[in-house]
Amino acid sequence: MPDPTRPDGPRIISIANQKGGVGKTTTTINLGAALAEMGLRVLIVDLDPQGNASTGLGIEADNREFTTYELLLEDIDLGDVVQVTKDENLMIIPATVDLSSADIELISNEKRSYLLHDALRQTAMDRYDLDYILIDCPPSLNLLTVNAMVASHSVLVPLQSEFFALEGLSQLMLTIREVRQTANPQLRIEGVVLTMFDARNNLSTLVEKDARDNLGDLVFQTLIPRNVRVSEAPSFALPVLSYDSKSRGAEAYRALATELVSNKGRVAA
Repeated sequence: MPDPTRPDGPRIISIANQKGGVGKTTTTINLGAALAEMGLRVLIVDLDPQGNASTGLGIEADNREFTTYELLLEDIDLGDVVQVTKDENLMIIPATVDLSSADIELISNEKRSYLLHDALRQTAMDRYDLDYILIDCPPSLNLLTVNAMVASHSVLVPLQSEFFALEGLSQLMLTIREVRQTANPQLRIEGVVLTMFDARNNLSTLVEKDARDNLGDLVFQTLIPRNVRVSEAPSFALPVLSYDSKSRGAEAYRALATELVSNKGRVAA
């Protein structure tokens, strides 16, 4: 009998927000770890030249000989770029600062928007028997982010619970709509997840109300709290689920993973 929690083939999700500091990489790492903890096989694609997802999962800089740069721009075997992590069922394709020049190099390529799409659909990908591929996008709406969206089934948007949180979201939604119209008609919004939420702070509550009033069912029910354990975990190169399994942050990401798995799909306006 098939496992109802497992999608048909790898479900590819971009974690995107052009604004930095919203918990995008933190969400990618910990959502990936929570899905892996459920027994699902997960690949994280670090598409941010800062390489924070790679560092946060314990991939040292010296061990990043082949990265997402080579995956996009060179003919390289997947086995050379996919690395295992300390967490069972969780793998990563790391990134380095080399990726920062990829935008310029992609411009002259006729298939510049489809390179990641094609790379993640190589027949060699079957050997990993993946359930989810999570793409950690850079904090900008550049060609790398467009590549991620063209490659993905959906986009998950972390939104920090702070003043002006919704500002700039309209530009992201417009980019998603443009990608849908020109390159990936099946692209949809997976949802918006509120991060760094502090229930003791009236502002967080106001931001949640504003987000739900404006975005409705697009907003996940799960709220990711502002939690010191979540902040500390990357310095130990661990997801918070491994660093402090019983912390509020770990429990929140487990709840988000459960909600994601049961998510039947939402489509942007």
